This record gives sequence, structure tokens and C-alpha cells, in this order.
Amino acid sequence: MKRSNAWLVLCAVHGVASMLLWWAREPAVHALIWRADTWTDHPWTLWSSAWVHLNTAHLVGNQLALGALAAFGWMVRPSRGATVAWLLCWPLIQAGLAWWPHIGYAVGLSGLLHAGAMVLAVQLLGQCIPIPKARRWGGLLALGLLVKIGLEGGWSQPVVWDPGNDMSVIQAAHLLGVVWGALFGAAVCAWTRHRAAPRA
Repeated sequence: MKRSNAWLVLCAVHGVASMLLWWAREPAVHALIWRADTWTDHPWTLWSSAWVHLNTAHLVGNQLALGALAAFGWMVRPSRGATVAWLLCWPLIQAGLAWWPHIGYAVGLSGLLHAGAMVLAVQLLGQCIPIPKARRWGGLLALGLLVKIGLEGGWSQPVVWDPGNDMSVIQAAHLLGVVWGALFGAAVCAWTRHRAAPRA
């Protein structure tokens, strides 16, 4: 299971793109936001909306979380397959939000960050990232994510108001990120094991 720098490159893309859009003109930014009633006419928003942030606290919080995910990726060096799994989650998180009629629009990296963390957790649990005590680290990371998702209850409370940051939080995006991250992380791990298995 060959290690790769692709994970770190994708983290850098998310960080740089988010910063560039923060300084972009408002009309351009509005064209990149995923909206429940128009996204089928603007399919690029399935990707671009993740880089849009509502205020400074929103941007800084997600950049710090992205930095932590990148630092963890630097330590464990996931394979290129893990990065592919994370990439596959990206548009599906946004598209899945259409299941909740409460959600009119969604922006920010948080759902994607949850997906990335879950991909790493599942890859570690499956020992597709060859580091010492991989299962223990993967189990701790997965447990932390599942407890967070359970406390949020995004399936019944898809959107909540955060008065501290003066913005809505799309908890359904966190839920979808964890679900898709688990599915694709496990699928890529199983495929990697299948390819590495000796032929009879």
C-alpha cells in the first residue's frame, strides 16, 4: 500500500481556494454557492460551495480544522486511494443535502472535513495505512466522530443556529460527510486489499 502526497495536495487546494474566495467579489462568490432549488442548473456548486465561507469565524474555524487534518495526514501518509475516497465524498455531501427540505443553501468545508477524517479512521481501522497501532488510532478517531454526530443528531436537526458565530450550522452535512467517508474509505480499503492479495 504505497503512500502518497496526494492527501496533502488536496488539503492545500482546499485551504488556498477558500482563502482566494474569501477575497473574491461578491457576485462571483454567489455563483459558487450550492442552493437546493438551482443546483441542478449549476452543478459546479457541488464542489465550489465547500470553499465559500460566511464570516471570519467560519473561515478560521474550518482552516484550523483543515490544518489539523493535513497535519494528521502528514504523520500517517495515506495512500492515493484514500485521497480518491475523499474526493468521491465531495459532491455527494452537497447533493445529499437536498433530502432535507429545511436546507435552502450550504457553504463551507465542515462536511468535507468530517468526510476526510472518517476516511482516515476507516483506513486505519482496516490497516490500509501501515503505521503502528493503526487500529487503535482509527478506532479513537471513528469513535470521536460518531459521538459528535450522535450528539448533533443531524438526521432530525439538519440545521441549527450558532449565536456565537452568528450563522446557521448545517449538521446534516457533518452526518453525510461521516457516512460517505465511511463507505468510500471502506470500499477503497477493501479494493486495495483485493489487489494486493496473492493470486492462486
